[in-house]
Amino acid sequence: MDTQQQTTRWRQRFQAMGPGIMMASAAVGGSHIIASTQAGALYGWQLALIIVLANLFKYPFFRFAPQYTLATGKSLLEGYAEQNRLYLWLFFLLNLFATVINTAAVAMLCAAILNFVLPATLTVNTLAGLVLATSVALLLLAPYRTVDNVSKIIMISLTLTTGAAVLAAAANGNGTPAADFVAPSPWNMASLAFIVALMGWMPAPIEISVINSLWVSAKRTLSKVRYEDGLFDFNVGYIGTALLALVFLALGALVQYGTGTEVKTAGGAYIGQLIDMYAATIGEWSRWLVAFIAFACMYGTTLTVIDGYSRSNMEALRLIAGWHKTSNRMLTAWIAFAALSGLGVIVFFKGAVMAMLKFAMIASFVSTPVFAWLNLTLVRQGGEHAPKPWLMALAWLGLAYLSGFAVLFLLQQTGVL
Repeated sequence: MDTQQQTTRWRQRFQAMGPGIMMASAAVGGSHIIASTQAGALYGWQLALIIVLANLFKYPFFRFAPQYTLATGKSLLEGYAEQNRLYLWLFFLLNLFATVINTAAVAMLCAAILNFVLPATLTVNTLAGLVLATSVALLLLAPYRTVDNVSKIIMISLTLTTGAAVLAAAANGNGTPAADFVAPSPWNMASLAFIVALMGWMPAPIEISVINSLWVSAKRTLSKVRYEDGLFDFNVGYIGTALLALVFLALGALVQYGTGTEVKTAGGAYIGQLIDMYAATIGEWSRWLVAFIAFACMYGTTLTVIDGYSRSNMEALRLIAGWHKTSNRMLTAWIAFAALSGLGVIVFFKGAVMAMLKFAMIASFVSTPVFAWLNLTLVRQGGEHAPKPWLMALAWLGLAYLSGFAVLFLLQQTGVL
């Protein structure tokens, strides 16, 4: 291959990038900024293997989404409908729940960051309302292009800043626990709920695979995307967010673990500790820069969550009702539903939102084997782009691993164990 061909090939790959980066932006929210950092702060490096295994064993099922759409031109939801309409109804009901809770949770975290840095004394509820209102306005102006462009900027900024913080912490000799520190162990039944919540959104809820396939479809309406380039985009986003989870774990392990400082487990309260970590490692000058980037990250997550869940709800309802096509007006209605229902949960349930977030993370993990199996059955149908043997082997191992953990958790919750 000559230089001109290589240049053309890489240009095509970069032009195809978008859905995978948007998926990464949706993932880097509660699971990375909060859960991964807390895992490092509470248990040091002990849960690094859990994060690696969660990302590894979920990889096939997330990859099957763009692979199926790029190969067939159909979304995963269309595939579910062809398998059995019951699967479509199951996804729709679970997705409606996830839309409301996840929108409320990410907007609340975004508002918590604003409340931490803004001098004005606005309530968190008011700030959350402003976050949701501006998100809706941006999405109505240009739904896909807005999320695509914002996601790329945010992911680059967050990766560079967090990487710099970890390198600074390592260079400063951080990470050595106090002499009298007794390391807690996560390998007990009492810690199982935390581990399951961590894996539930690691790297993202399983329904994001469906949303990713819809983003791939939207991308293909704007420009031609080759099969290989679409998978390249997915791999960049997925592997990048998996590595970033370990970077956030390292930040918690190097800066907070073993110091005797109480780790605040509430997401909103932990934001202040997180910003203090960056300031302590990079320098006090970075506090406001990091606060802005953390806000931008959560704001990007809010955008992708509202856009993605709205698209998947709209498409699921279209298939259930048997409509031929959807419209921008329908997408607008679903975007408004996501924002208003999320705001309603914030206003009426107040402090319970973070508890509901943990419940949503756990529910996501318990439902993961179901949709993992559905994605697997779709790509097993063969064809030119059938999964390679190594990917199928990893998928079966992943299904066993995820199902085993889900069963263990359910047995523990019902008192059997």
